[in-house]
Amino acid sequence: MLIAFDSTQQALRAEMLLEYADIEIDIRPTPKEITAGCALSIEFPGADLVQVQEIIESENVEIRGIYFKKEDGYGTIVEK
Repeated sequence: MLIAFDSTQQALRAEMLLEYADIEIDIRPTPKEITAGCALSIEFPGADLVQVQEIIESENVEIRGIYFKKEDGYGTIVEK
C-alpha cells in the first residue's frame, strides 16, 4: 500500500506518527502514475491499512490518497 501527499511537511509528519505506532514503513518517491504535490510517498503493508487510516484521521494528516499496486499501475483505496 502507498500513501501519497500534497506536501512534504505532511509526509514527514505521517512518517513520524506511523513509526511511533511501530508500523513498518518505507519512504519512497511517488510513482509517476499517481499525481501528487509531493515527491515523497510512504509504503506500508496492507495488513496495517486500518491502523494507518485511524492514525491519519485522528491526527488530521492531509493526504492525497491511499493506493495499492496492481498490474497496470495503482488503484485507489482512499482519495481526498
